[in-house]
Amino acid sequence: MTSRSRHPRRAPSLVYANQHGEIKDFPELEMAGRSGGHYLRPDPLDMIPLPEGSELFVLPGRKPVGFEPGSDEPSLLAENPHDPDEEIQAVAAFMAPAHTAVHTAAFVKNDDAQTLPLFAYTAVGWHDGRFWVSGFRSDSDIRQEPRGFAVDKIRTRTQKRLHALPHNRLVQHLGICSLTYSCPAAKNYFLDRFEAPLPTSPECNARCLGCISLQPSGCCPSTQERIRFIPTPGEIAEVAVPHLQRVKKGVVSFGQGCEGEPLLQADTIEKAIRLIRRQTANGTVNLNTNASLPNAVTRLADAGLDSIRVSMNSARPEYHHRYYRPKGFSFSDVRQSMAEMKKKDRFVSLNYFILPGFTDDPAEFAALCELVATEKPDFIQLRNLNMDPDWYLEAVQDTAGENPMGIRQWLAALKKNFPALRFGYYNPPLR
Repeated sequence: MTSRSRHPRRAPSLVYANQHGEIKDFPELEMAGRSGGHYLRPDPLDMIPLPEGSELFVLPGRKPVGFEPGSDEPSLLAENPHDPDEEIQAVAAFMAPAHTAVHTAAFVKNDDAQTLPLFAYTAVGWHDGRFWVSGFRSDSDIRQEPRGFAVDKIRTRTQKRLHALPHNRLVQHLGICSLTYSCPAAKNYFLDRFEAPLPTSPECNARCLGCISLQPSGCCPSTQERIRFIPTPGEIAEVAVPHLQRVKKGVVSFGQGCEGEPLLQADTIEKAIRLIRRQTANGTVNLNTNASLPNAVTRLADAGLDSIRVSMNSARPEYHHRYYRPKGFSFSDVRQSMAEMKKKDRFVSLNYFILPGFTDDPAEFAALCELVATEKPDFIQLRNLNMDPDWYLEAVQDTAGENPMGIRQWLAALKKNFPALRFGYYNPPLR
């Protein structure tokens, strides 16, 4: 095998973690992947080397599942093969951005296992001296490549701008995102490249199961703190205008992981967009949103909003409702927001959460096809669902009756059915 090999020559071995957190491989079992309630042996074409910038997670209270060579029956590794008295745990990969999972990690959960934190859990194995994951590169864009984030440069550039703009609360907030939470979008803002975030709303009109900025006490912890103020249009423009003027094909985006729903601040955002567009016609002004308020979307499009990215776990109303738990809006409002943007000849992306076994369920595929055919989004972002898969499937009351299509087959079918539809991972620049 050369360093250029894209797929393993044979099935990688199962990996597990001992009670000290050390990750070991077990060659007697081949790795398994999971798709909903199914344990599957990943095809070699499903596998790629663990991407740079990925992390390996030990899964407490969960034992790994693999396959004996030549067998189609899953096999539980219940104890440490080197020390039967020692507890073992399953292992998963959290892939670097711009990669999408084909299978989640295969494990059996103990009755007392705690809910996993808000990350994605991709199947991982070991072969020929390296880790392999069941996934694929879904976007060639390098905007969040680890090699582009030199720690010293980020610290210096962030601190310099914080000192230059002490009066701007939004800049100060983004400084925390950059230096404390290591947010790639915030770091790119301070590095004057790619896409800059414009968090605006401390409030939300949904109670998403997998919200990364606000979780109820006793649940898995949120991964970052939500913004606590509403920046003024002037503060927003002071971030956005220089970025769009400096950065070729730059993007600025409302609606970030550190805020609630930006449409709740439509008045502020409308004024900010008009202020931005009075000063520059460069780049793309984007809104990441749950698309709950069609009238607000129309107003923002009239003000100069170029694109929206609509977050969506499912194209079926009942599953969408169970995940978003909306306060005062419905799935029909979400679809109407897309329609309003298309009436204005604006760009619409779906931030479509990928969970193998749910996303590629035939009924979900059919619903997505109907939505795409009717609402005509331009782009689908293939974002892994950052959530304990068991918690998600239980919470949305998944009733998958047919075998899943397979994520690669699902994607191929979408491309065949909708040849004009584009796919990726990030918000694309429009100019």
